[in-house]
Amino acid sequence: MAIRPTAATNSLFASTESGSSPKPAHAGEWISGHCDGGARGNPGPAGYGALIVGPDGAVLAELSEFLGMRTNNYAEYSGLLGCLQFALDHGHRRLRMVSDSELMVKQIQGKYQVKSPDLKPLFDEAKRRIAKLDGFEISHALRHKNKDADRLANEAMDRGMKRDSAPVTLKANPYPNKAAAPPVPISFAARPAAAPIARTDAMLRGFTRDGVVHVLGGEKLPDGVFVKIIRE
Repeated sequence: MAIRPTAATNSLFASTESGSSPKPAHAGEWISGHCDGGARGNPGPAGYGALIVGPDGAVLAELSEFLGMRTNNYAEYSGLLGCLQFALDHGHRRLRMVSDSELMVKQIQGKYQVKSPDLKPLFDEAKRRIAKLDGFEISHALRHKNKDADRLANEAMDRGMKRDSAPVTLKANPYPNKAAAPPVPISFAARPAAAPIARTDAMLRGFTRDGVVHVLGGEKLPDGVFVKIIRE
């Protein structure tokens, strides 16, 4: 079955308080989650996907969500948080996770430090949710062993980029005091192909998206020129 974002799963920082309700009968069983995240551009249109299966191998849920303009690593953490939230919401107390993000896996395992200020809140939230479980394991696998999660992540990105007519649910901004990150502005200098050594003084402003240079102001670059991209 497909799990769409709900009030409990739509926010990366949704409350995970479980109250004093008794544990369901399946709480002691291990379930498994495969998660993946990606961005077309870094940052760029991003999404995550996850497949969650029960102890008998039956599919419990498929998660797929568009995240807006985010980085690859942000999307990878979002997949993990989505799986953790599913487990907590449905009374599963033991979760084994598989991801093809070596960085995220080793950070969660405590083998790598989390130095990125963008990832630190996601790491902290993952640790809070993990602490609410009775058992948790996470391991790294190569991409070809994570095909279903990769497919679901790509479906999310396709929806977000409007390649089909499926409805899109944008992830709430987890940083309420910051605007969503726009495309990274750049400046670059044009250099004629006929004079590879000489450099012009002209500076044009623009941005890159999906590997394509877009010049602001409607100006066009001549065919065959070389450009040097300078981040602003």
